[in-house]
Amino acid sequence: MMRQFELVERVRAYDPNVDEDALNRAYVYAMKMHGSQTRASGDPYFAHPLDVAGILTQYKLDSSSIITALLHDTVEDTAATLEDIRTLFGPEVARLVDGVTKLSRLQISSDHAKQAENFRKLLLAMSQDIRVLLVKLADRLHNMRTLHFIKNPEKRSRIAAETIEIYAPLAERIGMAAIKTELEDLAFRELHPDAKAAIETRLAFLRKQGEAVVPKVIAQLQATLHEHGLEADVTGREKTPYSIWQKMGRKNINMEQLTDILAFRIQVQDLESCYKALGIIHASYPMIPDRFKDYISTPKRNGYQSIHTAVIGPEKLRIEVQIRTKNMHEVAELGVAAHWSYKQGSPAMDGRQYRWIRELLEILDHTASPEEFLEHTKLEMFSDQVFCFTPKGELISLPSGATPVDFAYAVHTEVGDRCVSAKVNGRLVPLRQVLRNGDQVEIATSKAQTPSPEWERFAVTGKARARIRKFVRLRRRDEYLALGRQLLERAFRTEGYVLSDKALDGVLKIFRHTAVEDLIAAVGEGVLPAREVLQAVYPGLKVLPRLATMVTNARTRKKSDTAERLTIKGMIPGMAMHFAKCCHPLPGDRIVGIVTTGKGITIHTIDCEQLEQFNDEPERWLDLAWDDEINGQVHVGRVNVVMTNEPGSVAAMTTVIAKNKGNVTNLKTTSRQRDFCDIIVDVEVQDLRHLTNIIAALRATPAINYVERARH
Repeated sequence: MMRQFELVERVRAYDPNVDEDALNRAYVYAMKMHGSQTRASGDPYFAHPLDVAGILTQYKLDSSSIITALLHDTVEDTAATLEDIRTLFGPEVARLVDGVTKLSRLQISSDHAKQAENFRKLLLAMSQDIRVLLVKLADRLHNMRTLHFIKNPEKRSRIAAETIEIYAPLAERIGMAAIKTELEDLAFRELHPDAKAAIETRLAFLRKQGEAVVPKVIAQLQATLHEHGLEADVTGREKTPYSIWQKMGRKNINMEQLTDILAFRIQVQDLESCYKALGIIHASYPMIPDRFKDYISTPKRNGYQSIHTAVIGPEKLRIEVQIRTKNMHEVAELGVAAHWSYKQGSPAMDGRQYRWIRELLEILDHTASPEEFLEHTKLEMFSDQVFCFTPKGELISLPSGATPVDFAYAVHTEVGDRCVSAKVNGRLVPLRQVLRNGDQVEIATSKAQTPSPEWERFAVTGKARARIRKFVRLRRRDEYLALGRQLLERAFRTEGYVLSDKALDGVLKIFRHTAVEDLIAAVGEGVLPAREVLQAVYPGLKVLPRLATMVTNARTRKKSDTAERLTIKGMIPGMAMHFAKCCHPLPGDRIVGIVTTGKGITIHTIDCEQLEQFNDEPERWLDLAWDDEINGQVHVGRVNVVMTNEPGSVAAMTTVIAKNKGNVTNLKTTSRQRDFCDIIVDVEVQDLRHLTNIIAALRATPAINYVERARH
């Protein structure tokens, strides 16, 4: 265990102005408060906060952070209070300790809910001061190093999963590469021990084969650069088991195909030399396609800058090469700690200066529960990136798989809410289109547009999904309010009364609601019958059984009728709707709506050729989707059939359609030759799957030579 003077010496080595007295007092206070407490390993509990402080000294953090590390468990696990910490060590340390303290006193129903609530509060704390996250990561790192002492395997797995899902991505986001790598590896060992052992065995074999090769590669790379007048430091590093395991899953390769486990790093003096080194490497060795990434011109969200490429290098080996300056290397290794403020004497870092933290705070504002927040932030933190551009050339960084909807919300929440269509590289595309690196995206908006619930199915960023869900919740509540008020007005009117908010306010306590709107919404949702509310307002009211039955039947019939009509999500309420005759959309097709004055909305399939004529009128487009429940409605699908020109062929075709529960509504012969005839057939079906089944059955019929769904 590190002694008191050793800790002070570590901090003084990089911060000559350290407050030694405060460090000594914190050391003694933490040791006294933890007293005889022990950890699962049997070691004194005080060894844990001391080791956390030791981890932070490696990143040269200020004395307030080191003191916080020493004290971070005192409030939770001892008799110490935040007021004690504030009195003894000042308000700054007390605020940091409060942010880092595990929130185990929360009475939440499940481990998942507790994890989500803890992460929500951690985000709020680190948005005020990023050092909260640095101390928390060091705390988690030491806990993972000693995880094997915990006897309960389920608890170990839960902690490891939480580490790899939340803390490792957080470490990556602030550029703490070493902490991120070690957290992943320790969690990997717990979650997939057999896979880790197999990869380490393969690594040992490859390492033994390449013992003599690595120095040769480094020497040849240095010699190549030197020949072209560029001095650089070249080093080699081995990829970690977890990163290799991820690569095997991503590229679907097995252990025997695993060869390129080494990456070589070239450090140069300045930015210009980075691109000069890149030119030399590519001119000297064959480049491997699709492996080049320029994180200097487009840095990662955590500030990481480097050029990545892969070549068939010296000794004919496939190698990965990273090129960066020494300053870039410091940022890559230390992350936010590379810019730590004690060097300039500036105040502590406000977490809000990091865009990704601001985005997570926006998600927090739009989510209804801690669990939903955790779901969206996992989406936000876990992904590879694609870089897209606005028409003005502004760079927008998005997760892999992002769509124009994600792009619109990344530009601004209002742009996302009002998005009606998108052009990618000048071409109109569906809002579901997956964006690629380098795409230029132009979003068209309309004041009449609102977020569509269908968007949540293909949006991938946490910010977009959280905002869409919030809108859907609010709109659903508005619908419940409108329906609830209508049902209450009808119930009151039937008995000769007039509905008023004042009357409802008097019965709120009976139904355990705090606001009149909540009561009305409960009626609209079907949780509370309107008749019960009426009887609560007028307790002496006698209900005639026949009349009550009539009201109930009317309400049931109204709900049923409404359900039958509402088959399209994203429709403008009250507008007429009809299906395009050019493409005959069916439930299961991706669809859009075109607004036509005087005609309402025409529903087309997303790939309908007729949509091209509306490319220059994005304000007329609506992004629509089929309701989840179509309630047995029938729709007309159209198929082109080529059949043999012989007696019985048409009968065979119609018989197959009938056996598959389809109904022919129209049949037209478009061409007739000696051996074959072409026919257009309109068939009533329930959805796309139903039509597909009929087509498959027709293809198996001997009289049918060709059948395909008609698209015009």
